[in-house]
Amino acid sequence: MDDQQQHGPLAGFTVGVTAARRADELGALLQRRGAAVLHAPALRIVPLADDAELLTATWELVERAPDTVVATTAIGFRGWLEAADGWGFGERLHERLAGARVLARGPKVKGAVRAAGLTEQWSPSSDSMAEVLDRLLAQDPAGRRIALQLHGEPLPGFVEALRAAGADVVVVPVYRWEPPADLHPLDRLVDAVAARTLDAVTFTSAPAAASLLTRAEGRGLRDEVLAALRDGVLAACVGPVTAGPLAARGIPVVRPERFRLGPLVQAVCRELPARCRPLPVAGRQVEVRGHAAVVDGELRPVPPAGMALLRVLARRPGWVVSRADLLRALPGAGRDEHAVETAMARLRAALGAPELIQTVVKRGYRLAVAPADVPAAR
Repeated sequence: MDDQQQHGPLAGFTVGVTAARRADELGALLQRRGAAVLHAPALRIVPLADDAELLTATWELVERAPDTVVATTAIGFRGWLEAADGWGFGERLHERLAGARVLARGPKVKGAVRAAGLTEQWSPSSDSMAEVLDRLLAQDPAGRRIALQLHGEPLPGFVEALRAAGADVVVVPVYRWEPPADLHPLDRLVDAVAARTLDAVTFTSAPAAASLLTRAEGRGLRDEVLAALRDGVLAACVGPVTAGPLAARGIPVVRPERFRLGPLVQAVCRELPARCRPLPVAGRQVEVRGHAAVVDGELRPVPPAGMALLRVLARRPGWVVSRADLLRALPGAGRDEHAVETAMARLRAALGAPELIQTVVKRGYRLAVAPADVPAAR
């Protein structure tokens, strides 16, 4: 049996989940593939059913019908219709929408449009609002009334471009994103990213990505978090819109071709194991993961202190690392080099093969790797 089939492609890795909606589903997909999951909602959705701005926008469209309706999210579109029902003019809004040309951003939105008894006339292949804007501008929007259902945050340049082309744009703010009511889980996630004790963080919305970065900056950890996400902690996004706030800060992202949770998890399953170089150590194959090692295909969980030492040794396999350097890698170890010896003993026990790490008298420790056997860096 393939090693990954034995213990799952994500076994030994810890993955952060920032989603507020469908977090349980995403977490279950990751856990079924072996990952440890740290869930920390980076935002919360605040419905605006009683919001005066939404009521005003909806009434404007009831009074004067739109030519085009742009539906951007399924939950937002459903919430809009439900709010109108609550105000007593849901049927009139439905009539106005039925007489308009409906553009739906993506399959989920199409499902919500059809569930409401409406039919979309077009949907972009990429889920991209940029593609929606190009489509609207190509059809000469001058003099047309366009209803734009916002998806929780402003769309920079979108409304301005349409208005500059002569369109009458009515924005429909159905809900908005706000920081989570309880910030403690998000703070734990930010700390884990900064300390690089996470292997990956998943994002399913642009506001969630922006919220994490904003919280990191507010706590004085911006530089540490950016450095970790740029090199060390994988940022996995469900699509290009979600990746926007990260890409704007020079953070490389992995994203699937199909913008769904399943393909997102598959992308993480491909990327994380590929980042781990198998090392030939003392006649065995050793792979260093986030909170575990794989020794000859067997997953061996390792305590945090032991993992800190193993990662340092694996950076220069076969080279001697001094006790002083190893001590600096231990979290909260202070100045007592005896802490290195204690952690090293536990590491060897966890690996189940003490011969993998050699003690070099009066110098330090090394992985038992012959220089000729060290694989070239990828």
